[in-house]
Amino acid sequence: MEIEKIRNMSDDQLVVEEAKAAEQLFRIRFAKSLGKQEGLGKIKTLKQDIARIKTIVRERQMASARSLATAKAEKE
Repeated sequence: MEIEKIRNMSDDQLVVEEAKAAEQLFRIRFAKSLGKQEGLGKIKTLKQDIARIKTIVRERQMASARSLATAKAEKE
């Protein structure tokens, strides 16, 4: 998934997409433990997608915390 597509998603969509990717990753790892070789190449992309989503979520959290701190400082 491209980073710009992730940036354009809402917070709720990001949570849903992260859960979907984590579920797919779990299923592929489970199948791997059973000896199936299908979808092993997708593990890397799923891990990268999860990391990208978590990065965007964290950026948004930090930006909102920064704006709250700025607003609080302006009041004082």
